[in-house]
Amino acid sequence: MNIHSLTLQNIIMVLIGLILGIIVLKLIFSSIKKIVGLMINSVLGVILLMIVNFFGAYVGISVNINLLTAIIVGIFGIPGIIFLVVFQNFIR
Repeated sequence: MNIHSLTLQNIIMVLIGLILGIIVLKLIFSSIKKIVGLMINSVLGVILLMIVNFFGAYVGISVNINLLTAIIVGIFGIPGIIFLVVFQNFIR
């Protein structure tokens, strides 16, 4: 393909392809960033649940630690811990 044989339609198609490629890459990387953030928050949530279980053992409060509770605490933070404590100890 010669540079002199490029038409306006070819240039527009290349620009549209580049823009779509940038949008797709941005979507992929932003979703990966959210997933990594959720994983980090979930690990911190498990640590907080361990602390709650450690101190809660003195007063008879415990929360099961599993993937679901880690994700709940990872998403909601401290309100998630309060919800789990209330749900597992007082509602059941």
